[in-house]
Parts: sequence; structure tokens; C-alpha cells
Amino acid sequence: MAWLQGVGMDGTDRVAGMNGADGGLGGMAGTGGGLDDTSAWIQEELSGCDLKDRRLDERLRTLVGDLSARIGQGIPMACQDWSATKAAYRFLDNDKVDEAVILAGHFQATRSRFDAANGPILVLHDTTEFSFKRDRPDAIGKTHKCPVGRDKAGRPVTKTICGILMHSSFVVTPEGLPLGLAAIKFWTRQEFKGITALSKKINMTRIPIEQKESIRWIENLRQSTELLGRPGRCVHIGDRESDIYELFCAAHDAGTHFCVRTCVDRLAESGDTTIAKEMDVAPHGIHMVELADRHGKNITAQLEVRFRQMMILPPIGKQKQYPPLTVTAIHAREINVPEDREPLEWKLLTDVPVATLGQATEKLDWYAMRWKIETFHKILKSGCHAEDAKLRTAQRLANLLAIYCIVSWRIFWLCMINRTSPQSPPSTVFTDVELQLLDHADPKAKRQNSAKRKLSNSASPQSPREPTKTITHYLYAVARLGGYLSRAHDPPPGNKVLWRGFTRLLDLHLGYQLGAKLVGN
Repeated sequence: MAWLQGVGMDGTDRVAGMNGADGGLGGMAGTGGGLDDTSAWIQEELSGCDLKDRRLDERLRTLVGDLSARIGQGIPMACQDWSATKAAYRFLDNDKVDEAVILAGHFQATRSRFDAANGPILVLHDTTEFSFKRDRPDAIGKTHKCPVGRDKAGRPVTKTICGILMHSSFVVTPEGLPLGLAAIKFWTRQEFKGITALSKKINMTRIPIEQKESIRWIENLRQSTELLGRPGRCVHIGDRESDIYELFCAAHDAGTHFCVRTCVDRLAESGDTTIAKEMDVAPHGIHMVELADRHGKNITAQLEVRFRQMMILPPIGKQKQYPPLTVTAIHAREINVPEDREPLEWKLLTDVPVATLGQATEKLDWYAMRWKIETFHKILKSGCHAEDAKLRTAQRLANLLAIYCIVSWRIFWLCMINRTSPQSPPSTVFTDVELQLLDHADPKAKRQNSAKRKLSNSASPQSPREPTKTITHYLYAVARLGGYLSRAHDPPPGNKVLWRGFTRLLDLHLGYQLGAKLVGN
């Protein structure tokens, strides 16, 4: 099945047309139960999909629209009637449908947004797990076993958890604007079940990478680099799980770059020293960062940043197979740490040149962007409620998760476009009808309009013109529909209030359309 093989590039010669780096994707509302045409952004994201059947193409657009319009709802609630629900189930179970075809158009749209952006682009890699409760877990696959207690004899009792693992490659700008997915892979652990047992007997570094789950890091790096087409602009970001020498070599062979958090103290230079020993005498400087502590309070931390270029060697068992590589190690550790918490500490490896403290701290900022992929996975689980799906096979679940990936990217993009490009025109996101609805439905706008009317009654003809409304104005209006209080010191609206607000905006849109039809009759 395709979901066991992973998803890469499919037809990159057909790049979807985009209006600049931000996309110009049109309104958020979905099909609305047949009352409206598919939104412009859905047409844009799916224009590169070809299921070889016009009916399947139309059903995919309808399903993406329904699930994006009713985020967090199950398929029956999103589709609204039995006929549409049954059609959705048949689509997800169709042998012609797999996640590679579903995401092909989105991959091309990601490539287009990548081409329209400037400078280096970060490709974030990470794995997440989707767990499901099933009476027959074998139909989906197993991910791990967890302890549930002990029996009467005191022996530990475990429970097998069924589910799917997903390794995704998420493309963002250095400012944090998500451009979309570039590669994705779904799998279960059945095909790797013997590796854990082997790890207790032999050195895992001597097992070929092709026989381990870690191969997913290399496959996604190659696929995302090939999709984006300009490897020199890509910097692949990974956590400590990506500290794999084969990954560094794959990036070198592909002509692309990496910046990963390291957990291995590798041999360095001629082999008689290590990275840690070299960093003890590396040049250093002081860097101040602001962050939130565990209580949510903003604090300032003082970091000692060390950086040094060096040659690292492959593991001893693989030195005949892989060459030495020249990289820069960056170590950042907090000094003057309060007694109530552990010090911040990051150890990075990158092949991007670093000659100054400013360049070193830039790489720290790049790695900090890795949290964006965690947010993307959170939207999938908490926003789309992907783990609540009742589908019974891995193939159907992988198809549904692929659709949820498109929806989740869109929600995340809406949240971040407000923060990275606040002066963008509102037409980047909203249709004219949606803008009019927000002007009338936003509680704050109502209060402001009332105050303006009072002022206009006593104002002179020389009254100043009303400022042009930006995308930020309307996204805040959507957030207020979702429960955002918009107080003076509140942070910008997040994903949750935005997806709740867009669901309410859809209801307003449907009411507007129904009212127009009723009045017309």
C-alpha cells in the first residue's frame, strides 16, 4: 500500500500559480452543503491533484471544503447528510485514492510559495504518533506497548496501542510563515518490530540505516529537497532524533544544508578528540533571549554561545562507508540560572558557515523555529481531532490524515500571516462577502461604528479619512467571533480562536446565502 512507502514529489513540473509568497488564497469557507462554490484556496491547493476520475477530483474538493468549514467535527457532522457522508467513506476507501495523490497538489503549491519567497527557507522535520482505540488493532497497526498495571502475581501488564506514525517535512520562512508540506510518510512499527530486540544485543550504529526507522529522515530530506528544486536555499532542521551521520552525508550529497540538535559527542578532527573537547576552547560570546517560564511569565535568559568549525568523523563501524565532514558546532548554555529551574542548553551542528556571534545566534533562531512543526501537529490533533476518527483501516486513516494536513496548514498559515505580514490586504484571505459580514458581525466594529456615527454628527467637513483596514483588522475580528477578548495586553490570536471564529463566519455566510434566496423567492 502507498502509505507504507511514504509520500514524496509528484509532478513538480506543474507548479500551481500563486500571488506572491503569501498566496492570495481567497476565503476560508467550504462548500457549505452545496450553497457555495469551493473556496479559492481549496482550488489552489488541489489544482495539481489528478485522481484520473473527475468525480473523485470533485469529491476531494468537496471533502476538503467540508472538513475545513467544520474543523474538529467528524465526517458525518462535516458532511451534514447521509448521502455526502457515504460518498466520503467510499472516497477514503477507494483503491485509486492514496495520500500521495491527495497531497500532490499541496506539494506543488508549497513549491510555488517557496519560489515566491526570498532568502533561506527552513524545512522542519519531525515525527508524531496518532493513537486510536480499536477492538481489532491489527487492521490499523501497532505503535507501542504501554504499562497498565500489574496482575495478581505482581507481574507487569501491558496494552498494545494501535495507530499510525507520521513523519512530516514542514516548510517555513525564517520569520515563521508556514509555506506548506514538502514530504510526508505514514507507517506502523510492524515492519521494524525486530529492531528493538536487536538493540539489546548489538551496537545499533552497525546496523545499516536502511533497516531502521531512521531511514525516514533521509527519505524525507531527499524528497523535500527534490520537490523544492533549489537545495542551496534549504536548511533542514531536526531535533536530537535527527542526529544521524547518514543524514549529514545525504544533505552533503544533495547540495543542501542542515541544522540539527545533537545528542552524540562525535569524534572530531584526526580522531583523537571529540566535539565536546573542541568546544571547551572555542570562542564565545553572550546572547540575551526572552522566553516564557513554566508559569507563563516572560523572563530574560543570558546565554553563553560557543561556536567552532571542525571536521567530524563517522561512527567507527562506518568509517569505510562514509567520509569525514566539515561542520560548525554551536553550543549555547544559560549562565546565572535561577535556583528554581534547570539551565537552558542547546548543542547544534550545522554545515552553514558561521564566522561571527551574530551568525551563530541566527542559527539558534532557526532551530527555535522547529517548534512550528509541533504546533502544526497540535492543530492536527487538537483542532481537527484526527485521533477521534472511527475509520477501521490504516489506508483510510492515512487518506483522512492527508486531508487534515491540508486543513491544518491553512489554519496555521492564517495565524502566522497575521503576525508576519500584518499590513497585507484583507483580500489575501477573505472574499468581499466575508469582509462585509465581518464589518457587521464583529462586536468591536459595531461599537466603533456607533461611536463614529455620533462623532460624524458633530464633526466638521474636514474630518480625517478612515484608515485602510488590513488583514490584521479582519483576522482579529474572526478571532473575536471565536472568543478572543482582544484586550490591550493580550498576545495575538492563536490557532484555536481562529478556527472557532472561522466556523462561526461560515455559519454567517450560510445564513447570508439562505436569506438572499428566501428574499429572492
